[in-house]
Amino acid sequence: MTPPRSTTTSQPAADSHEQGVGVGAGNLAAELAALAERSGWGGRAAFHQGHQVWTHGEVHELGARAAGVLTELGVRAGDRVLLALPDGIAWVAAFLGVARLGAVAVLVNPELPAPEHAFMAADVDAVLCVTGPGLEDRFPDRACLGADQFLALAPAAEPAAAHPVDARTPLYVQYTSGTTGRPKGVVHTHGDPGTYHDLIGRRLLGITEEDVTLSVSKLYFAYGFGNAFVFPLFSGSSAVLVDRRPIPAAVDELVARHRVSLLYSVPSAYAALVADRGSGHAACFASVRAAVSAGEGLPDGLGGRITELLGAPVLEQIGSTEAGHAFCANSLGHDRPGTVGRPVPGFEVELRDRAGRPVPDGTEGELWVRGPTVTPGYLNRPEETRRTLVGGWLATHDRARREPDGAYRHLGRTDDMEMVGGITVSPLEVEAVLRTHPAVREVAVVAVPDGQGRTRLRAFVVPTGPSGPTRLAPLEAELVALARERLAAFKVPRGVSFVASLPRTPTGKLRRHLVRQGAW
Repeated sequence: MTPPRSTTTSQPAADSHEQGVGVGAGNLAAELAALAERSGWGGRAAFHQGHQVWTHGEVHELGARAAGVLTELGVRAGDRVLLALPDGIAWVAAFLGVARLGAVAVLVNPELPAPEHAFMAADVDAVLCVTGPGLEDRFPDRACLGADQFLALAPAAEPAAAHPVDARTPLYVQYTSGTTGRPKGVVHTHGDPGTYHDLIGRRLLGITEEDVTLSVSKLYFAYGFGNAFVFPLFSGSSAVLVDRRPIPAAVDELVARHRVSLLYSVPSAYAALVADRGSGHAACFASVRAAVSAGEGLPDGLGGRITELLGAPVLEQIGSTEAGHAFCANSLGHDRPGTVGRPVPGFEVELRDRAGRPVPDGTEGELWVRGPTVTPGYLNRPEETRRTLVGGWLATHDRARREPDGAYRHLGRTDDMEMVGGITVSPLEVEAVLRTHPAVREVAVVAVPDGQGRTRLRAFVVPTGPSGPTRLAPLEAELVALARERLAAFKVPRGVSFVASLPRTPTGKLRRHLVRQGAW
């Protein structure tokens, strides 16, 4: 009997010549400033916010003076500085200032509730918290500095010298999205951002000085950090910064005003954009040459509607906070709709069964990743680190199948699976069927116990349009009938609950554990 072929696949990393300028082993802030000067980008736009523009030269000067402000406040190499800031020039300046000092930036979502902020500040033992509007009182036992005050102090501060570090020196901490429970702090190093740009921004997306980026995902998330901070500063291009998640009409206006060429978003935001604009190409997107989708899988048919609306390909990819950015991605040179693409150059991907053995091509397995930017571990979580990082391989807890052309089809999360009557069921299959009904905007299917302690599938549906008893009662019957028509009997939901919204993380990922608990 022929043994199954391993589905370990990898793409070669760029050699030192191909990597080009900017991918080095020193202090990130100093290297970016030197790269901009060497490349003649000083007068080129780097960031747009509202009607203000900051050039690359201005950004790096501001970052050096921001480091001076932090020095005066007692920040030293190795200290952790928590940034609870919306996207904007204060975020950029604070990050560059922290990096320049060899300190560690802790990137957190400013819209989190107070207990989450308190947990993160204590978890990292932050010596300083730089905060956005209205958050000044969130950290009563820590030194704090408001964003406006920070920016007011920076112009008069003495620029600080760059602290010597190497590529493995910790640079920043980002927290996981908390889809399955309490977030964990993920550590990344000074060498990682240059690698994100070289392997993804340059090689897969072909970003040049002329590109203008708009990322709906924010800077404090792994996806947004690469899109709107790393790629522009390493390529001499520019990014549009928006302090809150833009509604579809705002996306239209920003793309048209700034001639955005690269649009990054998540499936739920793309779905809202399509729903708002309707079918057909919209002229306001004429400048867009490519769109990227990550965070969750694109529902069937949505990718085609996005492409039609934008007049540009939508490239799906998958990454994680632990990997820093994408580890599998479609590219302009190889786009396979319905998949998350092939391994990013320099990364190895392997599909394993539950016993940890490689599975053959075409077989579903759990996705493990090894590559140059995979985190060295979770902050203060040695047991979690040992469970998730094994022999240099990262357990992503994603399920996937490798296609004959080497692309991977994402099949959901291992923690998405539901057990019903002793049978394991993928809710994604059920959700895909129910989503075909025109009255369904969003749906989540989970197993919940009935009055006798048995688990039964239940669909939680966000309906389109107005809702009321006279409309929803027949809709429930229609949805159950639709499932019976297309699915095996054990996959049919035993009931439907209509809800106003589903619990999602700020990145747009479904918090399925909260759906199971009914706790949102």
